[in-house]
Amino acid sequence: MNKVVRTHSYPDGLQLEIVHGDLTQEQVDAIVNAANEMLAHGGGIAAAIVRRGGAVIQEESRRWVREHGPVSHAEPAYTTAGSLPARYVIHAVGPVWGSGDEDKKLAAAIRGSLNLADRLELRSIALPAISTGIFGYPVHLAAGVFLSTIDDYAQRRQPAQTLRQIRLILYDQPTLDAFLAAYDDHFRP
Repeated sequence: MNKVVRTHSYPDGLQLEIVHGDLTQEQVDAIVNAANEMLAHGGGIAAAIVRRGGAVIQEESRRWVREHGPVSHAEPAYTTAGSLPARYVIHAVGPVWGSGDEDKKLAAAIRGSLNLADRLELRSIALPAISTGIFGYPVHLAAGVFLSTIDDYAQRRQPAQTLRQIRLILYDQPTLDAFLAAYDDHFRP
């Protein structure tokens, strides 16, 4: 079962939660997949999402790429969530460590996911630690980018935006520990 370990409330009611658990069990409007630009879900969290949600997610992803081309960092794709408890899967392309401008690319992927959730008029979203697995982004650096990007998004929100809950779902203890350290640093009174 997923466990909330930190919560931050913004003045407009937006909630940020750090959660230890399994992204594929999240009962939110959308989960975010850490994807590659061709939406080939062969490994990592992407493979777990397709295993749990069904082949329809990969089929819709192939169709998306055929119709729209490769997915960029700033403009994620989305599909239905198959048999997952979420409504949508937002496919965000994070950077490969060593590709250059990694912080900027990761921030674009996070911001793009949040903006897409607002365009879809969603109320809740759950994100994994994008790029920190097979893409090699150091977790302690990624955690800071996540928190500053979400904070910036929260500060710039318009009243009409629908998103009310952002959950960062962290599967393993080292990743959770890195995000908790960054959270405590970022929100220190």
